[in-house]
Amino acid sequence: MHSETVNILAIESSCDETSAAVVQNGKVLSNTIATQKVHERYGGVVPELASRAHMQHIVPVVDVALRDAGVAKSDITAVAFTQAPGLIGSLLVGACFAKAFAQALNVPLIAVHHMQAHVLAHFIDDKPEFPFLCLTVSGGHTQIVLCRDHLDMEVLGETIDDAAGEAFDKVAKMLGLPYPGGPLIDKYAAEGDPLRFKFPMSEMKDYEFSFSGIKTSVLYFLQAQRKADPDFAGKNMKDICASVQHTIINMLMSKLKKASKDLGIKHIGIAGGVSANSGLRKAIQDTGEQLGWKVYIPKFEYCTDNAAMIGITGYYKFLKGDFADMTVSPTARATWH
Repeated sequence: MHSETVNILAIESSCDETSAAVVQNGKVLSNTIATQKVHERYGGVVPELASRAHMQHIVPVVDVALRDAGVAKSDITAVAFTQAPGLIGSLLVGACFAKAFAQALNVPLIAVHHMQAHVLAHFIDDKPEFPFLCLTVSGGHTQIVLCRDHLDMEVLGETIDDAAGEAFDKVAKMLGLPYPGGPLIDKYAAEGDPLRFKFPMSEMKDYEFSFSGIKTSVLYFLQAQRKADPDFAGKNMKDICASVQHTIINMLMSKLKKASKDLGIKHIGIAGGVSANSGLRKAIQDTGEQLGWKVYIPKFEYCTDNAAMIGITGYYKFLKGDFADMTVSPTARATWH
């Protein structure tokens, strides 16, 4: 194989998906994901069970990723892994595997920031122009990020409490929907009236978000309604979901519009698990048409946690010679650098 061919093996294990991908010269050759069903009965991710499942999945997942890509172990140029943020036990499984693999092959190790990788998922297919703004929305994070270059990003604002994805999941739980509830809210919302029930929008300074208020208001609203009719949620599920989704999306879009106007940037992307939400995808496209934005939305499979985005980030870090040594350790929380 020619020396100019760069094959990155990428590992993602930050939460409850074990994923491996092979990225060759910036092109995704394979992206394998093993999801964990064990958490459904608990209504949320159980960190200890997630770590154990990663240990079971990681070798088969890497094996399938290499085979799907048609790349031999000996042809791997570097190993990229999610170093932060995430569940510490889950991160450790991926980090230990990546270190061992890199050491065995005597190839460089690349530590990747999970949230930066969500932003760079845009460069798998439809490459945005710099500078662009990215609204990164997931179960654990809600951020507006200014992207000046592949590895030059600045968080302009983020949530001061719960993330948007967490708000969706917790409201779903209040409504008695199974975990993960966010996609189900999206499904019901598509058939409901978004203006039927009014929920307050949190007013935060600059580009900051807050989603704890909407959770509390939905909780009190449901408690009051259920006193009069215990089956209120069941009878009005579509309209409740549509109204909650409408409010959360409005909060996200108002800050994104403000950032775009303030900075004069019209290249706009969304990333993270909640960017798979059809209501949010439609809202950003509609707003883009109104305001003359060029909108970028990754494919569904690159919105949720996946190793392809770790691999693409690893590729850009490889080009810059940004390698980690064997003392690198994963961290649950991480600042951008």
